[in-house]
Amino acid sequence: MLRATDDHRQARIARRHGLHPDHRYDTIEATTAGMTALHATEVSTPYLSLHARMVHLTPDDVDAALYDDRSIVRTMAMRRTLWIVARDLLPAVSGSGGRRVADDQRRLLAKDAAGLEAESGDDWIADATRRVVDTLTGQELSARQLREALPDLGGTYTAGPGTKWSAEVPMMNRLLTMLTASGDVVRGHNDGPWRRSRPLWTSMAGWLGEDLERTTSEAGYEALVERLLWTFGPATEDDLVWWLGSTKGAVRTALAAVEALGVTLDDGATGWVLPDDTADLDAAPAIEPWVALLPTLDPTTMGWRGQGRAFHLDPAHVPYLFDRAGNGGTTVWVDGRIVGCWVQGDDELVEPIVMEDISADARRLLDVEVARLDEFLSGVHITNVFGAPQMKHQPLS
Repeated sequence: MLRATDDHRQARIARRHGLHPDHRYDTIEATTAGMTALHATEVSTPYLSLHARMVHLTPDDVDAALYDDRSIVRTMAMRRTLWIVARDLLPAVSGSGGRRVADDQRRLLAKDAAGLEAESGDDWIADATRRVVDTLTGQELSARQLREALPDLGGTYTAGPGTKWSAEVPMMNRLLTMLTASGDVVRGHNDGPWRRSRPLWTSMAGWLGEDLERTTSEAGYEALVERLLWTFGPATEDDLVWWLGSTKGAVRTALAAVEALGVTLDDGATGWVLPDDTADLDAAPAIEPWVALLPTLDPTTMGWRGQGRAFHLDPAHVPYLFDRAGNGGTTVWVDGRIVGCWVQGDDELVEPIVMEDISADARRLLDVEVARLDEFLSGVHITNVFGAPQMKHQPLS
């Protein structure tokens, strides 16, 4: 088999992820497609992820793509995570990862709220779905306004009654999670500044101006694996299963469908690439020096699973840069490796925290990136829900 060295993989990150200045993207749509999907669990992350990869960008540009042009769409899918995807990939995302999450949520809701079946009938979830979608058709409502419009769905129910896990769960929150994953509803405009999450909800068909035609599950996973291998390949089977939140069977079927080619990685594992995507593996990789400042849960940081990140991350740094659930914090990259994180000081200016020795040239490049990010933020403070210990200046316990 061909060999894909760590140097080859780091060079691919520089080029394909648009992180080297010579390889930055020109449009929001091209950047989003190039990364397959942008993590959007934290509302500020996609803005910062796009900025790191583009020649020029303002927060207003992202708002225009999301809310005016709607060329990129925020949705819930793989691993019950929020993503932003290019509109042309939405049918595949909703048909595969989204469908899996929605089905799981529907089964969980039916089990946890079993008592409602006796009160409302066997098809109470289908009836609730219809009513929520009908209410959101032609208008955008906050979750509070939606609860007021449908008061019988706005309360709570007791999940796990009689067990130590028993808890009161908001009905509308569970319904919106399920319906966002299924592609029936969508987060519309954000009723607040770009760095704070205050979503208004609406129907997906109304938001797109047309019905969302979801792919089959198999076709959706095939389309996603093809995109993922371009973005993150060579990727292992475990990397793909984790990223997609799918089964090994689904991944293996998709790899066969795209005729993926196995290559040997430096750690001895087998990585997969697209069949016509090996030209750069035949020669020694060449890339000019580069640095990048990436946000919490950036797709490059989160693109590979656990030990699969060892080609760009010293395992000794993981406890400092990832929380205990595996969520990556802000990161500083130098020549294809994570070397630290960044925070904002009391003056809201960006401060890198570098955990490895880096060259004087890398320091100069880092200063340039700090200034570029400060200009984009313009004094705005970014609040992170997910924060690694090093970001919080916390010692490891």
